Amino acid sequence: MSGPAKQLRGRAARLAQMMPSGTSSAARTPFVLLVVLLLGGGLITLLLLNSSLNEGSFQLSELKKRTTDLTDEEQALQRDVDERSAPYALERRARELGMVPGGSPAFLNPDGTVRGVPGAGASPSAQPSAQSAGRPSPMEEAPPSAVSPPSPTLPSPFPSPVFPVPVPLRRPRP
Repeated sequence: MSGPAKQLRGRAARLAQMMPSGTSSAARTPFVLLVVLLLGGGLITLLLLNSSLNEGSFQLSELKKRTTDLTDEEQALQRDVDERSAPYALERRARELGMVPGGSPAFLNPDGTVRGVPGAGASPSAQPSAQSAGRPSPMEEAPPSAVSPPSPTLPSPFPSPVFPVPVPLRRPRP
């Protein structure tokens, strides 16, 4: 028996014989290296994960800013479209192009007969329909030098454009 086992008696001595005597650092070294490598690998993985999450948050904030800018631009463009499609703006632009309001409409019946007598469009010097609504015409609001008559161009094979004729909501009664 070894030195420490001689001092012990009975059961303790038998247990001491089962334990290897001396320090065995060879058996613990691979385990310690494995634990250190696992901890180091875990820390590196957490560092990489944290870096990729931060990069994603920066991209997200940039995309949110870009979305806000594009939304503002879209709203400005929609505002321009709304301003230009307003009835008074359309009337002003049509008059600048030399268009005139349409005359009285004629309707086609299902059997092919014409109902009503089509009328010619009003002359460019006629009063606009906006005045009948109690609102001054945009043509009257603008100074005379701001609106120039259309310049003469080559004759077009197409008829000159006119304001669209209002379509009645109900069918005409026979």
